Amino acid sequence: MNKAHLPALGRRALLLGLGASLALPGVRLAFAQAPGPARLVVVLLRGGLDGLYAVQPYADPDFTELRGPLALPEPGREDGLLDLGGRFGLHPRLSGIHAMFRENEALILHAVAGPWRTRSHFDAQDLLESGAEQRLASGWLNRALAALPPPPAGRAAGLAIGTTTPLLLRGRARVDNFMPRGVAELPPDLMARILDLNARDRALGPSLRDGVRARGYVLETLGEAARQRPAPGGQFAVLAKAAGQLMAAPQGPSVAAFELGGWDTHAQQAARLNAPLAQMDEGLVALKQALGDVWRRTAVLVVTEFGRTARVNGTLGTDHGTGGAAFILGGAVQGGRMLGDWPGLAPAKLFQNRDLWPTTDIRSLAKGLLRDHLRLPRAAVDAAFPNSGETAPLGGIIRV
Repeated sequence: MNKAHLPALGRRALLLGLGASLALPGVRLAFAQAPGPARLVVVLLRGGLDGLYAVQPYADPDFTELRGPLALPEPGREDGLLDLGGRFGLHPRLSGIHAMFRENEALILHAVAGPWRTRSHFDAQDLLESGAEQRLASGWLNRALAALPPPPAGRAAGLAIGTTTPLLLRGRARVDNFMPRGVAELPPDLMARILDLNARDRALGPSLRDGVRARGYVLETLGEAARQRPAPGGQFAVLAKAAGQLMAAPQGPSVAAFELGGWDTHAQQAARLNAPLAQMDEGLVALKQALGDVWRRTAVLVVTEFGRTARVNGTLGTDHGTGGAAFILGGAVQGGRMLGDWPGLAPAKLFQNRDLWPTTDIRSLAKGLLRDHLRLPRAAVDAAFPNSGETAPLGGIIRV
């Protein structure tokens, strides 16, 4: 695995759009961080989101010719992009994120990538979640949990929403897991017998008791929604809503993670991406609504394992690439801006003559949130991302 040059985001970092400097109608201008414990959500987009399609640099002189049928009409035209300040535009299926951008609750970053240079989904996802340049047995978000104040007895500071716990949240710190499973439930007497049979087991007994308590807490917090089976295509919004409701509880988890697939678009990309883009947008809006007032002290990091090729392939899709887009959302976020050092799309500026050149290390985003949002000390941030001392946390993300 080769490590390519990855410039740090320093004094040359610039605003890629004008939204940060304009007072748009209806935009909130308050920048004080809300009191109360911070909440951090990480959303993993599995399959490699095409950042050049979701966030289009329509003003780049090489964009339209390079992207061909994947270049959408400019803002203001029929079915056009949603304006991000004059040079970039969001895909029209991302209207909820655009509304957050206009309300100063969304940061959009372009030309983002991790330090790895692999085109394997599995390797790249493992490295993204490990937070290192080689796969580790634990994830960076789990390692960060060790530095947070201990949760109430019987609770966990971390929450995985889905069928499994992603590597991102695996490790020594306890993490709960929740997945809506329809209406089927174990009879209470059967659960009581299982607990009784394992009561003397020093390892399994306490884990079962904690799991039953956590399950009861989830059912009480979510109510009937915990038993409802998600509608086809709407599962991501259901998971996002459940995460928001659980994190909004007074003693809810501090961090949560869940995922959305469907981004590996090697063919017919324009048609295939409409559904996952709409699902992502719907889910993130549902998360905001479910959090309620807690949204004001929440940050949401949305990342993918790599971007996709700058050129369209022969089947009107894109292949595994390098640089891409990332999103940081939330009421705690000092948003309304695009950030990054845009490298341009001229042939000589493409990475390996095929990909968007990465200029921002994805670890700097996460490190900035751990330091400035969760208020972790430098030692804890370094422990979450070992051997990354040359990658400084991205500042200016959180309202102060």
